[in-house]
Amino acid sequence: MAILGLAMAAFILAAEAAAMASAASLVTFIFGDSLTEVGNNKYLQYSLARSDYPWYGIDFPGGKATGRFTNGRTIGDMISKKLGIPSPPPYLSLSKYDDALLTGVNYASGGAGILNETGLYFIQRLSFDDQIDCFKKTKESIKAKIGEVAANKLCNEAMYFIGLGSNDYVNNYLQPFLADGQQYTSDEFVELLISTLQKQLSMLYQLGARKVVFHGLGPLGCIPSQRVKSKTGQCLKRVNEYVLEFNSRVKKLIATLNRRFPRAKLTFADTYGDVLDLIDNPTAYGFKISNTSCCNVDTTIGGLCLPNSKLCSNRKDYVFWDAFHPSDAANAVLAEKFFSTLFSGQPSVAPKPSP
Repeated sequence: MAILGLAMAAFILAAEAAAMASAASLVTFIFGDSLTEVGNNKYLQYSLARSDYPWYGIDFPGGKATGRFTNGRTIGDMISKKLGIPSPPPYLSLSKYDDALLTGVNYASGGAGILNETGLYFIQRLSFDDQIDCFKKTKESIKAKIGEVAANKLCNEAMYFIGLGSNDYVNNYLQPFLADGQQYTSDEFVELLISTLQKQLSMLYQLGARKVVFHGLGPLGCIPSQRVKSKTGQCLKRVNEYVLEFNSRVKKLIATLNRRFPRAKLTFADTYGDVLDLIDNPTAYGFKISNTSCCNVDTTIGGLCLPNSKLCSNRKDYVFWDAFHPSDAANAVLAEKFFSTLFSGQPSVAPKPSP
């Protein structure tokens, strides 16, 4: 559960902040899965990882489904609003000539993972490799608009938010009928994830990414889709141990890349403790229920909130919206918690397109 926890991101902007104009707007590029998607998969005709139908979006402005995997807003939406910038649009909604490319893009795709085989049974999704390819095309479009020098500057000064890894476990390794769970031990699997991620982060660096926040995984063993596998309905300790090992390895990888790459400012945002506290102590945050979801989902057929699903009477009482994703209310708590430490100064400037 790679919930957007950005509490460690602030220092990235500190050195540049003093020189930025007060009216500057942040350029952000977002890579991720269903926790940060804002609608890419609804443009994939055969994707089974979709949320562009009721009851998703019931609490989003307008009350309609947008492709976000929650009843309302993502944490990214909320933080963008606080910053006074629009939430970056889904990549697949834009043309290569769109001026919106200059102010940030969201490449996140439900079902996506670090590994290309992750989420295979969703038929269509943008894996992390696919998302990086999309960013490469974005940079070419930006270069055509404002020139190579300005494009390189934009990409160097932009912020990159990455939240991936949940599906590599939930929709890959932990599925007994898929090959990776049979082929690898847990140690071998995390090694595969880290070696693949190293190549992917290196590619982003080559494409111009300098200020990168990688969001660690939350306690996946405590999300509703995993709790139902426990006879007592408790968190799955083994799954959470996998997550902690993954987070530890990513943190070490980030440190290694910072030493290796000049001017790289990568950071690991550890969200595990914050999310676990919200789940373990829901009443402290104004919630009543954190062990099951507001939407009465069928975990035997995926765990998403289908149009014929029954909703809870008070959506603000629940930490989880469906078997995988936090509710709008939970996202609001986490966004508020993290926002004050996100940015210590003014973000980087988004240039205007050439006439």
